[in-house]
Amino acid sequence: MNEAVESVMHKDFTYIITGSNYSIELIKHIRQKGLKLVPYLNGDKTIRKILDFSDGKSYLPIDAVLMAGGKGERLRPLTLTTPKPLLKVGDKPIIDYNIDNLMHYGIDHIHVTVNYLAEQIEDHFSSEKNGVKINCIREGEKFLGTVGGVQYITEWYNDVILLMNSDLFTNINLEDFYLHFLKYKADMSVAAMPYNVNIPYGILELEDTRNIVGIKEKPNYYYYANAGIYLFKKELLDFIPKDRYYDATDFLMDLIKHNRKVIRFPISGYWIDIGKPADFQKIQEIAGHLKK
Repeated sequence: MNEAVESVMHKDFTYIITGSNYSIELIKHIRQKGLKLVPYLNGDKTIRKILDFSDGKSYLPIDAVLMAGGKGERLRPLTLTTPKPLLKVGDKPIIDYNIDNLMHYGIDHIHVTVNYLAEQIEDHFSSEKNGVKINCIREGEKFLGTVGGVQYITEWYNDVILLMNSDLFTNINLEDFYLHFLKYKADMSVAAMPYNVNIPYGILELEDTRNIVGIKEKPNYYYYANAGIYLFKKELLDFIPKDRYYDATDFLMDLIKHNRKVIRFPISGYWIDIGKPADFQKIQEIAGHLKK
């Protein structure tokens, strides 16, 4: 066989190229065509890696930060010797469920901010997980809040950052979250859980502190609770102060004060904040059902 390779090779193929055509629309097109393996190229069109779409997953151009520095005081004594993110739900630590979800969406630049019992989390991620290196970032001696430790991350690969608590139990659809963020051209998007309050009594409507002007029988009130999961533009990192306690809610409110566009994204799946022993027991039961 003496033919040149160019005469028989397939030239019109689908590919993703760094910093160019990498878009969620292209990812959807790839899935719709049923493509399994797609080249991911560097800017000079040399192969960076092969993306595997055989399980229908996505590849989101996002850097992720999991916040894992808290003491988990409400779960004591469980957290006296084990950091909350490493408490096991079923057969694996809480944080690994979130890592697995990130990787399902092709997110492979992952940072974990640590403080309390930091060496245990660092040891847990000392080796790669399914080919992905998890980068642990220490806050230092003092606690800097849920966002303060982000200042110590020096390498970013994408223009959008996902920030989330590491001790959540959720199946949030990160692709939908990202698309929603892009669609509404937000500076920050806050994932939120619908929260319904049922009052089993007739509620008096008052004109002042004394005069009744009406009554609502057993009203329902609907709210959205902050789920502790955020998407925001990398440029907003400049808002995070140096070496000062700074929570995600402080970050959010500072953006609002500076007239940045902050929107909410409603979670349609399950979401549990593991704050109390009852919550921890609840997710053990849910995890057991999910494995069946």
